[in-house]
Amino acid sequence: MQPADPSRSRGRRSAGRRAAAPAVRRRGAPTASRTASGPGAAAVASPARRRALRRPLRLPLHHRLGVSLAVIALVCGFSIVPTDAALAATVIGPEATTLAPGAPAPAPAQHLLVDATIGAPVVNRDSLGATDSIESLARIGTNESWAQLVLMFGGWPTTKPNVDFMLRWMRQENGPPDWWNRNNPLNNGYGSGGGAGFGSYPDLVTAAKYCAENLQRGYPGVTAGLTAGTSADVTAAAIWASPWASSHYGYGSHWSTAPVQIVQAPASAWGD
Repeated sequence: MQPADPSRSRGRRSAGRRAAAPAVRRRGAPTASRTASGPGAAAVASPARRRALRRPLRLPLHHRLGVSLAVIALVCGFSIVPTDAALAATVIGPEATTLAPGAPAPAPAQHLLVDATIGAPVVNRDSLGATDSIESLARIGTNESWAQLVLMFGGWPTTKPNVDFMLRWMRQENGPPDWWNRNNPLNNGYGSGGGAGFGSYPDLVTAAKYCAENLQRGYPGVTAGLTAGTSADVTAAAIWASPWASSHYGYGSHWSTAPVQIVQAPASAWGD
């Protein structure tokens, strides 16, 4: 057998390739790349298919827009996260002040902590109080009003022990039915014109003023008791020991602590 002529066999294959007509692709017919399988599938893939495989994957436009917006939002979110320095700068604190050289530092702020179990005291504002004036006491016109008037002129508190002492003292000098006798309830000789206490005053207001002045000028024990204003008995003992009465009120044996009757003097005794 003679060997085949290599040139002739190549010529037949080349002629066969030249003679082969291009295949017409019908719609729906599978291409060579789709039907080919096995180790030689890559060899039968068309050039267009190979170019398509080498081309990078392209997403639809709306997908690309969505991805871009997500990336932008993520970058912006990281960019606005405050740093530690920014947080420290925004901490609310006392306003900084500049001190002059050598000036003392301001005292630190003080805080008062109160136990939650401590309740606020109950304050009663339903009652009102006021100090009587000379005119109002004269208008009331009783022996109690005159006792308060003496305390007012002397600057002593008008406490109940002080008022009780004055009323008991007035009863020992002149009885309650005519306590305004000669407008001199305590038989005071100072400023009344009567050295033994038998003088008189033009009105009870003047008598109260002179009585307070006489006690202030020579009866320290009595004024001390009136200043304290806490015990009628202590002040009474001071008047017993004083030279106001020569009998010294029997050093208490002629002194009564019973309630004193409140009696109003006539308006003429008050200068009206």
